[in-house]
Amino acid sequence: MRFGLNFPNFGLYAEPGLLVDLAIAAEEAGWDGFFVWDHIVVDDGMPVADPWVLLGAIGQATSRVHIGPMVAALPRHRPWEVARRAVTLDLLTGGRMILGVGIGYWPEVEFGTFDDPTDARERADMLDEALTIIQAVWSGEAFDFEGEHYTIAENRFAPRPLGKIPIWVAGMLPNLRPLRRAARFDGVVPMRSDEQPLDPSDVAMIAGYVKTHREGDEAYDVVIGGPPTVDIEAFEQAGATWILSGPDLDDEPVEETIAWLRSGPPQLG
Repeated sequence: MRFGLNFPNFGLYAEPGLLVDLAIAAEEAGWDGFFVWDHIVVDDGMPVADPWVLLGAIGQATSRVHIGPMVAALPRHRPWEVARRAVTLDLLTGGRMILGVGIGYWPEVEFGTFDDPTDARERADMLDEALTIIQAVWSGEAFDFEGEHYTIAENRFAPRPLGKIPIWVAGMLPNLRPLRRAARFDGVVPMRSDEQPLDPSDVAMIAGYVKTHREGDEAYDVVIGGPPTVDIEAFEQAGATWILSGPDLDDEPVEETIAWLRSGPPQLG
């Protein structure tokens, strides 16, 4: 089991220097990863920081923790640009980059504000095309692409990643299509549509369902969110490999967040 932190990039945590300092403190305290959300609009007038600029600063300031967007709303981005950003971060960090992806959340605000697609099915189709493009860009081989949403003339992109950049795919239960999509990649970041926390039985179902749709037996990550106080052993037995913790946005002062972050991840056994 690995333990990471997942911080919003808005509101109290829109200050870039604060997030960089938190990432440094997390590494010193023994956490395995430091990830940031990918939002551009939350509430009218709420400050929001760019996650990719944050990740560059965090990657330069740390030397061990894994980093990445958790998760990037790919239908809101040009996939070839995301592919370039991910490779740049991979090279900057010596291979510590993980790319979390999804169709995007709060669609009426995050997408509708800019007259981008809000329909879940359309965004899911865009995500599938985007993932195909990203992998082709990373391959370093010549390719072209013509889909419903994206078109690329034949080209070869460089540089390639140092190794394999893991892709973790998010999905909302009870919809199973995201789990089948995630099975084609390196990890799944499941959530519930009612925004309730997952329990070990949910995780066992997810891990089992993904396993039936995977080819090969390579290592695979099941990534769940939750406070450091969850029943870690029960989740580990159910198949979880990462637990990502973050601040309580409703009523937790920043000082309290910093205090438990500095206390380090839970200890197994």
